[in-house]
Amino acid sequence: MSDGRPPVEPARPKRPLLERVGMAAIALVMAALFGLVGAAAWVSGEVFLGDQAQDIHLIKLENDQITCNGANLLAFDAGIDWDIKREKGWSWKHICEKIGGYSDVLIVGAIMGQMKLTKPQAANAAELFGLSKSETAMLNEVPMRGTGTPMPPTDPLIYRFYEMVMVNGPAWKALIEEEFGDGIMSAIDFDMALERVANPKGDRVKITMSGKFLPYKYYGASGNVPEYGFKEE
Repeated sequence: MSDGRPPVEPARPKRPLLERVGMAAIALVMAALFGLVGAAAWVSGEVFLGDQAQDIHLIKLENDQITCNGANLLAFDAGIDWDIKREKGWSWKHICEKIGGYSDVLIVGAIMGQMKLTKPQAANAAELFGLSKSETAMLNEVPMRGTGTPMPPTDPLIYRFYEMVMVNGPAWKALIEEEFGDGIMSAIDFDMALERVANPKGDRVKITMSGKFLPYKYYGASGNVPEYGFKEE
């Protein structure tokens, strides 16, 4: 039976004293840290903080520095390369020629944090951009690909590709499956080339993609059932 009064929640057990002291200390340290960062921003310029490693921005200070120590720090930011590129007036073609060894798309992607460079390529990039040892090492690490671009994309050029997939994707799927079978086109065992094609009505962008067909594996298949989803004759 209810007398109309809201139920009384049971009292929550108190955290152990040691845990409460530790949490209070962490809160104080964080408050002090953000206070110092705010002061640095007020005195020397803007300071940007990252949101769970999703958006990391270069911290710029004037005649000052910030030292960080921790287990999860980002030592390299692709923005450094962008700043050097702008200051030197280099083209992407020039940068790709100096680093070498890959398609231009892969090299630019690596500089933007979406691909991995080999150690010799990372060394070439370090010499070109004047990177530190830790920054060079990060170019050779496998990145968290696909981060940093909102979905749907907001940039008009990138959005056009998103739009192409939305409009043409179902047709691509139907035609690929009719020709190859039940599977996907790989974006890892994959080639891409970008070129400019002259046209009197306006030059055109030509992008050629070639990906290996990867059939679904029908696990547990037995008897006359095929093991993979290649097109059945």
